[in-house]
Amino acid sequence: MMLNGYEREFVYVYGALSPLQGELDWMICTEMNTMRMGEFLDQISRAHSTEFILMILDGASSHKAKDLPVPENIRLVPLPAYAPELNPQEHVWDELREKEFPNRVFHHLDAVVKQLQHGLPRLAEDHPRLRSLTAWPWIVSLNLNAH
Repeated sequence: MMLNGYEREFVYVYGALSPLQGELDWMICTEMNTMRMGEFLDQISRAHSTEFILMILDGASSHKAKDLPVPENIRLVPLPAYAPELNPQEHVWDELREKEFPNRVFHHLDAVVKQLQHGLPRLAEDHPRLRSLTAWPWIVSLNLNAH
């Protein structure tokens, strides 16, 4: 008797957004770890080199590793445990799944990556849509009070 098993493959997307501007930065990776998170932070730091970035993060281990290199213009602030509803980025991922992957079956991970490579830039270009998903009143008031 021959059993067919399933082999799992993964692809990860690191994402950072500015709710006020509706700007999305992203990076597709085949692994999620401290090294890749450091690369993503460096990408964000270089892309926004004249800005100070307060980045709110969930509790993923790669986000809080002691050896994570954090650029000078970025400060990391962790969300409380088990509070994904406080993370606007979760709404971005929901939107990406709904618009780019509805009722689709992919037979190869390469097809998923290709869809991400087409869908993420489309989403990133739609600043009003990203603002409507993420510029929650309490976030807007926090940003306004910070000035």
